[in-house]
Amino acid sequence: MLLTLKPDHKKHVLLLTEHTPQVLQDFCKLALDYLQKGPNIKLYNAAAQKLEVEANIIKNSVEGLVNLLLESCRYKLSSEDFRDSVIALGFSEDQETILSKLYDVKKDEILDTLTNIGFKLPEYHDMEWRFEIQLASRSLLRQVAPLITLDLSIKNTDKDDSIEHVLLQTDPNNLLHITQELEEALQEGHSQHIRRLTRMIK
Repeated sequence: MLLTLKPDHKKHVLLLTEHTPQVLQDFCKLALDYLQKGPNIKLYNAAAQKLEVEANIIKNSVEGLVNLLLESCRYKLSSEDFRDSVIALGFSEDQETILSKLYDVKKDEILDTLTNIGFKLPEYHDMEWRFEIQLASRSLLRQVAPLITLDLSIKNTDKDDSIEHVLLQTDPNNLLHITQELEEALQEGHSQHIRRLTRMIK
């Protein structure tokens, strides 16, 4: 699989192909600093003076390299796919060696970071239920009103795995309708179209 970058990101990455392997190595250090601490304008200004270019060009190049690493990790590219993608972008073999080494050393760390900052939804943990029937009331002496009470235990994965209880009450017909809707959603989730969309946004 070859990585496909957005036009702006690709333009920024291609700025790096113009530099020597030694300079590219310096950009790798700036990219690592960016991943750990965020952008550093002072370092960009110093690099800009050294290379006699505008600081904005340095900033764009660093962000382009960071985006290359993030997208490669997001798609979980193998070392071979990453190497092929870098060569396809126009990097020389020496430059590719430097970038591949950076990717191999940092991809697990970047993947962990992407997982930790990802949006986490509560997860199903457990459920208890009770079936109740109301046989009569003051207004209706003869009636049968079945109700199902559900106690859903939800695990909050972003809050130290704390358990939250959600109480729901419904009648059998409505519960049957909900079940049918959920089953249709599960079937749709396994369709080829949904699988393609999932691969695109991962």
